[in-house]
Amino acid sequence: MKNIKSISLGLLTATILFTGCTNQPQIMGSNSTKTAPVTMGIDRQDFEKAASDMVESLLNSGALNKKAGGRYVVMISDIVNDTTQRIDTRMLTKKIRVAMLRSGKAVITSAVGTERDDTTINATRSARNNSEFNQQTAIKDGQLINAELGLAGRIMQRAAKTADNDQMVEYYFQLTLTNAANGLAYWEDEVIIGKLGSNDTVTW
Repeated sequence: MKNIKSISLGLLTATILFTGCTNQPQIMGSNSTKTAPVTMGIDRQDFEKAASDMVESLLNSGALNKKAGGRYVVMISDIVNDTTQRIDTRMLTKKIRVAMLRSGKAVITSAVGTERDDTTINATRSARNNSEFNQQTAIKDGQLINAELGLAGRIMQRAAKTADNDQMVEYYFQLTLTNAANGLAYWEDEVIIGKLGSNDTVTW
């Protein structure tokens, strides 16, 4: 019985020592003690940080301050995933569109763009000239509002080895707000999130 306890204690000690020596992934340039584990890939916290920084930059830029008053109609366009991971870019755009709506400076169109609501738009219009529906409640032609601005972007990934043979991965979140009428970019910004970890750590 004593031998079993000794072996168990030895294994526990070895596990603790090994864990303490392992180079766990960490956010570059951050001194915060995060309770959630850090991965070399893109996680929820990365999307939250990128969205928060982008929204702050967009609202502070004044690009959504309409001279004639009122709110801009914004279309969410393509967010290209140029990384090695399969990620849902709507985790980023959803947080941004919610913040824009709450700001009172913009409304988001669900009629066009990558986040359009085909079910609502198409289904309600299919009732037009359908005898099963009261045509007084049917949506008439020419009711959709076109987008004035379009939000598009890209998420890129760059990896490199450090002098200590660790792996450094940087993720670039880039967004551009373009005027649909004249094609001019009213605002754009880039948020970079860097991670450092063992070269054996995978990013997917």
